Amino acid sequence: MFKRSIDTSTNYSTIAYESLEDSRKIETLEITVSEENPAKKTITIYKEPYLPDDKLVEAVNLAIALGRPLLLQGEPGCGKTRLAYAVAYALGLPLEVSYIKSTSRAQDLLYTYDAVNRLYDAQLGSEGLHSREIKNYIQLGPLGRAIARAQYGRRSVVLIDEIDKADLDFPNDLLWELDRLEFRVTEAPEIYYAVGDNPALRPIVFVTHNEEKALPTAFLRRCIFHYVEFPETEEDLQQVLATHQISNQELSDKAIAVLLELRKLDLSKRPGLSELLDWVGYLEAVKTPVEELDKLPYLGALLKQESDLLKAGASRTPTRNGGSC
Repeated sequence: MFKRSIDTSTNYSTIAYESLEDSRKIETLEITVSEENPAKKTITIYKEPYLPDDKLVEAVNLAIALGRPLLLQGEPGCGKTRLAYAVAYALGLPLEVSYIKSTSRAQDLLYTYDAVNRLYDAQLGSEGLHSREIKNYIQLGPLGRAIARAQYGRRSVVLIDEIDKADLDFPNDLLWELDRLEFRVTEAPEIYYAVGDNPALRPIVFVTHNEEKALPTAFLRRCIFHYVEFPETEEDLQQVLATHQISNQELSDKAIAVLLELRKLDLSKRPGLSELLDWVGYLEAVKTPVEELDKLPYLGALLKQESDLLKAGASRTPTRNGGSC
């Protein structure tokens, strides 16, 4: 175990974020193994409508200061993934994204080695010396590019999305790289990248987790943890809709009331923020009368299982007294 430098020079601030324009240009580096002098590139990034609470902002800044990954846990649709986009925009940094699948390997976050094409080129002999240069067959992954970019004096934001989809070995295989922010290419040991001693260059890493399976204790020990709560109050949900330019106040009020009512049911998968935004956005686009929302129109945008659709329908069935269940 080694002592980490604590860096408080970089902070994520919602006040500063709100004052930014809807888009901004940032300069980044095109990182490849085969290029010793990465090319500079200017890209345009766009503002992410996001409304974190004070505790979440605190967790982000704690993770940045300590150089630890921020592990975001919470039910699907509560806004975990989009936080990385908001922070990257706020700080003017490039974002490297890895959407984890069941077949994902930890090494893929660092680099991939195309041994098949190297062998093919060597057999054909048409590429000359190209096939002898192993670096021409190594491609850096999202975390690998972020670590390499730091070596060239540039910082990045990294999103490792839905880590619980991968095999249990996946987080265990990343312990050293996330802890030390360095790695070596096994197939070519001379290829080595490390962030070094400058804490201001450490990648800002976000890891999302949907609670599908438990994560190893050793991995958790290396993370800052935050549970992202669903905003249950009408006021909080109104702020979310307003942030996403939903302008019909009466429609917003009714949609939020319907959503909160549905979330009280014993559903297999309760509708979250992403479902609410899809639903209200469509309702507003097709000019749905507010009174129609009692009939739960376009319910497929909110509920994603037949059993949940049946429960929602049953909750709206009139009782003998003329009321609702």
